[in-house]
Amino acid sequence: MPRPKSDFEQLYPCDFYEPDELLESDQMYTVYEIARLLQGVETDAELDAETEDILLDWAIPWVVFNADDLAIAEPETDDEPGYYGLKPDDEADDGGDAASDEADPE
Repeated sequence: MPRPKSDFEQLYPCDFYEPDELLESDQMYTVYEIARLLQGVETDAELDAETEDILLDWAIPWVVFNADDLAIAEPETDDEPGYYGLKPDDEADDGGDAASDEADPE
């Protein structure tokens, strides 16, 4: 149920990290690690399942919103999550569509 703003002592801006502010350019992260980083928690911190679910509620939309700036890598096995990281500089400049550029000789 919505509540009046006056019910809250203080309101904060809804600012999120930009990918290059959050992620190291030479590293790849699982969505669980990104969830922790978004909240200022160490990537290897032990969290209970309920807390991790709440953090994921923030992380998944962040990944989707910032998809143009991210690269993905397949997990090593089917039961592991995938990895996300900053798109390499050479892909960021051309929109990451190098394969279609090669397929369209002019």
